[in-house]
Amino acid sequence: MSIYDKYEAVIGLECHIQLLTHTKMYSNDLAEYGALPNTNVSVVSLGHPGTLPMVNKRAVEFAVRLGIAVNATIRKENQFARKNYFYADLPKGYQITQDKTPICNGGYIIAKLKDGIEKQVNLTRIHMEEDAGKSLHDIDPFETLVDLNRAGTPLLEIVTEPDLRSGEEAYAYLTEVRKLVRYLDICDGNMEEGSLRCDANISVRLKGETAFGKKVEVKNMNSFRNVQRAIDFEIKRQIDVIENGEPIAGETRSFDAVNGSTFTLRSKENANDYRYFPEPDLLPVLVTSDYIEKVKASLPVLPSVLFKTYTEEYKLSDYDATQLTELKEVSAYYNELVKHTTNYKGAANWMLGTVRSYMNERAMTIKEFAMPPATLAEIIALVDAQKVSVSAAQQRLFPAMVETPGATAEEMAQKLDLLQNSDAGELGAMVDAVLAKMPEKVAEYRGGKVGLLGMFVGQVMGMSKGKADPKVVNQLVKEKLDKA
Repeated sequence: MSIYDKYEAVIGLECHIQLLTHTKMYSNDLAEYGALPNTNVSVVSLGHPGTLPMVNKRAVEFAVRLGIAVNATIRKENQFARKNYFYADLPKGYQITQDKTPICNGGYIIAKLKDGIEKQVNLTRIHMEEDAGKSLHDIDPFETLVDLNRAGTPLLEIVTEPDLRSGEEAYAYLTEVRKLVRYLDICDGNMEEGSLRCDANISVRLKGETAFGKKVEVKNMNSFRNVQRAIDFEIKRQIDVIENGEPIAGETRSFDAVNGSTFTLRSKENANDYRYFPEPDLLPVLVTSDYIEKVKASLPVLPSVLFKTYTEEYKLSDYDATQLTELKEVSAYYNELVKHTTNYKGAANWMLGTVRSYMNERAMTIKEFAMPPATLAEIIALVDAQKVSVSAAQQRLFPAMVETPGATAEEMAQKLDLLQNSDAGELGAMVDAVLAKMPEKVAEYRGGKVGLLGMFVGQVMGMSKGKADPKVVNQLVKEKLDKA
């Protein structure tokens, strides 16, 4: 047994999600990505003396939306606090956040692991706060530049219990978080733009132990894969330190994505280092039961509910259901599609096969895909009725329908001469003609080479220029060959 098998990891994650509000958390400055540096600022976000913050009502709504979605308890009276810390890119020199009164307590998120096991990750809290600005180190060779556009942008911080045990579990959890916030329309989940960020608190202990080991925080991971890599590296590093008889230092570390290792940033702060105290410039925010019910009524169908519908009611595979629920826009298209067809599996196959391939080839999203769901359902109906072959529908009818909005699928199939011939009499004559040309092959078939059946069917299909119904042809060829 490896020394690493003696230990287990204990991991908690802190996720910051940047909210899709029009303005910032405590001011009316625009909150948008990509603007020219230091243009979305005002005296409030610049921390000028005498300016007063005001809470963004939309941010409170988004916090309640998320809390309801994760089955958390929503706090009715919410206070804010000042977190004092050296923020080089937050002009006030402190952050307005929530300390002892987070808007959401408890709740959970279900993460799906690769082996199909569902892992319930319990949440400690969700609280509202503001983001800092951005320090830029790669523009000027001698100076650090600061862009304050992001300073004051609304954040929700989601803090988990120490329920995770591996980098893989963390990856699965983050995948569900991103999917959930996108469905709720509260965050775009783009880690590369910094709108979803994650810090990991990691410790290790001998299996069977109940006490926690010394915790290390790892920051600055810009992708889910890098979160997994950082955690896996840190677990191994901590075990190596313990096995060498050395203590684990309580510290904050960063992740180097190039070599896949973590390195020390600073010693870990304690809560009292932040000198929290109540924010004197903000009154408590009151969230009523009626307000919570109103927000609840506005929520979309969540991916976990859709997954259950797809697998239990529509009888789709877990894979298909997972793929269809990955993006809200894709599931919305599919939901509209199955209003026009009861072939749920066929609809899923078209969505995940032909439609996805078409979009990938053109680097487009489902929002840019022009074909209405009802039109795609018409194509599926023609295939189901065996009026058009699957290959003809995919290769010729589908592209033509995309390029010709307004036409019906049957009209287009007729125009392209794709409608299949299912006339048994006409097809029977073609089968007779093919068999008459190949008496030696017929004899071989009847002598036991039944694998030749496909060759005869192919010959008939060629004679019909692909318009023959392959099922009817297959049946006729077999019947005639079996008549000795």
